[in-house]
Parts: sequence; structure tokens; C-alpha cells
Amino acid sequence: MTRLSPVILIVEDEFLLRMDSAEVIENAGFEVIQAANADAAIAILTARPDIHVVFTDIQMPGSMDGLKLARFVRDRWPPIKIVATSGLVRVEDDDLPAGSVFLRKPYHVAEVVAALRELTGTG
Repeated sequence: MTRLSPVILIVEDEFLLRMDSAEVIENAGFEVIQAANADAAIAILTARPDIHVVFTDIQMPGSMDGLKLARFVRDRWPPIKIVATSGLVRVEDDDLPAGSVFLRKPYHVAEVVAALRELTGTG
């Protein structure tokens, strides 16, 4: 019986950061899907019931930023875990849904992988 890898949705508007994150997360054994903004992420989440974690930047253009996306995801898809990142935004305890993880940019590869493994129960 084959064990499927947890699916991580990366939401990052900066192309190079998104590609770099995707490579790191794939190399850690996860399946990765990418979105450039919250609207694209919501479309993917609606179509893909197999997503385990949304890994999102906080500051992005579009109809909502990463904090609003995190709350939207928690309201609509409660089992999905959230990892939010930013180098500029200061995040308070109640800014993200309970159980979410915040990583300050620049983050280390080991931090990202450890958070994803903990949230998906694969670590």
C-alpha cells in the first residue's frame, strides 16, 4: 500500500520566493501546489479536497492578504492547517486562527520543514 504525501498549497505573490519554497518543500517529501494570490488559492482549495496545509505569505496583492486568507480557510475548511510568513508584518497571537504557525522571513529551511511535519503528523 502506497502512502500519499501530504499536500501543501503555497500562496506567495513573489515568483522566485514561491519557486524556492516549492523546491524546499518538495525535497522534504511533500506534494506542492502553487498559487500567486488568495483568489487563486481559494479556487484551488475549492477544487482540491486533499490539501493539508496552506503555506501563505501575509502581504500580497488581491482581494485579501494572508491573514484574511487564513481566517477564510479556517472558516470554510477547518481541518486545513495554516503556516503564515512575513518579513514586514508584526503578527499578534489573535491575528491567526488557533493552531496556526507564524514564521518570520527570512526563515530557515529547517523551520519550514519542521512546522509542516508537525502540522501534518509526518515528523
